[in-house]
Formats: sequence, structure tokens, C-alpha cells
Amino acid sequence: MPGQSSDSRPTRGQRAPTLKEIAEHAGVHVSTASRVLRQPEPVDGWSPSAQRVRHAAEELGYRRNVWAASLRTRKTTTLGVVMTRLTDGVVATTYQGIDEAATRAGYSVLLASPPDDAAAQRDAIELLVGRRVDGLLLGGLHAPAAEFIESLTVNVPMLTVTRHADAGLPFVGGDDRGGGRLAARYLIDRGYTDLAVIGGPAHATTATDRLAGFLNGLGEAGIELAPSRIVTSAFDVDGGIVAGRQLLDGPDRPRAIFTVSDTIAIGVLGVARDLGLHIPADLALVGYNDIPIAAQLPVPLTTVASPARRIGETAARGLLDLIEGRDVVSALLPVELMVRGTG
Repeated sequence: MPGQSSDSRPTRGQRAPTLKEIAEHAGVHVSTASRVLRQPEPVDGWSPSAQRVRHAAEELGYRRNVWAASLRTRKTTTLGVVMTRLTDGVVATTYQGIDEAATRAGYSVLLASPPDDAAAQRDAIELLVGRRVDGLLLGGLHAPAAEFIESLTVNVPMLTVTRHADAGLPFVGGDDRGGGRLAARYLIDRGYTDLAVIGGPAHATTATDRLAGFLNGLGEAGIELAPSRIVTSAFDVDGGIVAGRQLLDGPDRPRAIFTVSDTIAIGVLGVARDLGLHIPADLALVGYNDIPIAAQLPVPLTTVASPARRIGETAARGLLDLIEGRDVVSALLPVELMVRGTG
């Protein structure tokens, strides 16, 4: 009709499109349109016909009725996420990957970021379960966490992310042992044998796995560190300052240090500066995670890059598979050594 808009999307007051109309617009059967619009994105992506359905639905202004779907399936299409230390850039990037993958699958995310202790994490888990989430992603568990997990009165799928915490649950994280070994082999190949390591907190399996990988790499080369050359610390800059002073403020200082996080390494760099040490002439340094500032430091930091966003995305897809009743195998994603100016 003259003057009629060609835009088929409903405006205020117009009805929503039917499944039949979406199917006809996409050139598929109604059952195909229904299946595509109610399922999360498959791990290997949408098929061409599914993409046509989704594009047709968008063009026609289809909006999924989440609450009606919840009543039919007893699902809320909501994931619960417990992540400590969310102010840490790596943790925040991991969460961003989780949120993006959940959104693509038609799920929303409820986030709890408790203090880094077990009691606070228990409270956060109970809060999210009370909100009827369909599954839980747990980051920041304290190892060993198997007894903690068994004590929870939780009847939803759970998956650990970043820290496996020896929890006995499916897990997605980086290859931290492999990353520690990469750091060891790099320093050895550069000719360093007078070494030390700052290993992070003992309750975090990210830290203990990186430390174990580093020590294993040294052992393969016949190098054994004295106990005084293995220091634990918090993950933050202040932890690096305290541990750095312990290792460097004396005549018997190491020639190279591996730290299990970049923030620890930044603290060590500050100590080295205050002591008048030159990097890398007086001290070589290798960090871990490859946070954005690592490459922008006055002496760019050599570090092991962990794929934080991909870890989050993979963890979210794994939890969605568990929710749908599919088997999930734990995944260690590959890491990469970024050689820069400090080592």
C-alpha cells in the first residue's frame, strides 16, 4: 500500500512475529526455527540455516520471552559466577570472556566477587543458588577444595575456572605448569643459573602450578634451588615489593627471578630501582599473565601470556554443556612466552 513502511520489525503496539513467520522468512521448517531460537550457540558455531533463522528473527523484531521459557523448562537462563579479586585485570578479562559467551548463548550472568577466603565464597555460592541460577562457575577456590565442594548443598552443575583448586570438578584454565616450565627453559637458555622464584600464595593453584612447572624445568637442567630462593607472596604489587626485598636487599642476590604474576614482577622492579639495580644487566625478570601494562613499562616485561578471555569463554561454554547434560572434559589452554626487555 502507498506510504506503508517496508520495515517488517514490529513497532510499539504491533504484535511480535510468530515462529511460522520467522521460519518462512528464513526458508526453513518451523521446528528448525524453534530449535535455533531456544538453544545456546553450539561450540562450533551456528550452521548456515541457523544463521538465517537468527537474522530473520532480528529483522522481524523477535524477542525471546525468557520468563515464559523459564516456566516451561524450569531454567532461568542465568549463570552464577563467583570470582575473587575482580579488580585484578586478568580476572576481569576472564570474566569479560564469560559474560560475552553467556550473552551469545542467550544467558545472563549473576556475578559475586567475595573476598579471597573460603567462608566468603561459601556465602556467595549460597546467595547465587538462592537466585536459582542454572549453573555455577567458580573462580578463586582455595586448594584443596574437594571437601569444601562436598560440603555445599548445591544441586546445579559447577565448573572451576582459572584455579582448579583440586576440587574434583571440571576445570578450564591456562597451562600453568607448562608456562612455568617455559620460563625456566628461557632463563636457562639465556645462560642464567643463579635463579630465584616468587611463587604467590599457597592456596592458589595458579601459583603452585606455575611454581611446580618452573622447578620441574630447572630440575630437567640439573638445577635445584635452595629454599631461601623460593619465596611466597600475595599476588599484588605490594606482595612483589615484600618478596623482592627479601631476595634482593643483600649481597647474595639472585641473577634472575621468575614471578608467578606480572603484578608481583612490577613490585620487584620497584625494589630493583630503589636498590640501583639495572634491568636486565644486574637482574633478569620474567613475569606471568601478560597484563596490558607489561609491554609498556620503562623496560618491557618478559612474561608468559595466559589467554584470559579465551579461558572465560571456554569455561562458560563448558558450563552450558553441563547444564544441557553433556559431558565436559577439563581444558588447559596453551600459553606463550613473550620475550621483551627484562630477560
